[in-house]
Amino acid sequence: MITRRSMIKKSLLLASLAQGYRIQDIHAGMRQQRFKIGACDWSLGKGSNTGAFEVAKEIGLDGLMVDMGSEENNLHLRQEEVQKAYLQESARTGIAIASMALGIYNRVPFHADARVQEWVRDSIDAAAALNAKLLLLAFFNASDLRNDQSRKDAAVKHLKTLMPYAESKGVIVGIESYLNAREHLEMMDAVGSKNLKVYFDFRNTADAGFDPVAEFRKLGRKNVCELHMKENGFLLGGGTVNWNEVSKAVYDTGYHGSGWMHIEGANPKGGNIIESYRHNLSYLRERFRK
Repeated sequence: MITRRSMIKKSLLLASLAQGYRIQDIHAGMRQQRFKIGACDWSLGKGSNTGAFEVAKEIGLDGLMVDMGSEENNLHLRQEEVQKAYLQESARTGIAIASMALGIYNRVPFHADARVQEWVRDSIDAAAALNAKLLLLAFFNASDLRNDQSRKDAAVKHLKTLMPYAESKGVIVGIESYLNAREHLEMMDAVGSKNLKVYFDFRNTADAGFDPVAEFRKLGRKNVCELHMKENGFLLGGGTVNWNEVSKAVYDTGYHGSGWMHIEGANPKGGNIIESYRHNLSYLRERFRK
């Protein structure tokens, strides 16, 4: 016989279980935040150009990594009117400005140029104004750090001066280079800022002669701010990077970083950018569903 008391106890038990499941669902949702996927504006043929927003929208991307500009346009994203134009296009298209990049250091030596402090500080200001909160520093070609301790020392010296300003603005600065995990960690330790991270590129790491998945694991989830996803001259899945192993490493380590990953390159010679990036976007969404 079912008494009133037993009915009440059963109802309370069911309510408690339901509440527990809701809490578990919330925690699961927190653990499985979905990555947002964007692209570098220069990879869309619209480097440092507001036309990149329309291309990104046509592809179906979530956002863009935006380059600050060139010597020729005097890093034009430092200008308030240019920032307003970017914000307007972002609002119109629904394409977020996810992060900023100082790609200029591929052409201008970070270790030797007198404008480093001015350019980086102004770019930090621009990132904050555009609500991007992340600035990539590219250390390739003219600024390559490999096998050159003097360049590393100069970079550390500049970053020690700049990082307190980045911290005051709430901007993360990401180092992207051909250095391995140990060398990156040594640089970060020497600078000593919680806002200095590694901007990790699996293809670049492989091209430098390292195992990209192993290097990512060595860095650890807290030291990587954002990800470039690319293959040089191939669609994602058509090159040598094992993206299934990349995905496994990302989820094994609990990495989420800024919550963004950006497609760079991954367009075969003569390939159509829109078609290539739709493939790449679909490829990543299938492997990074949560």
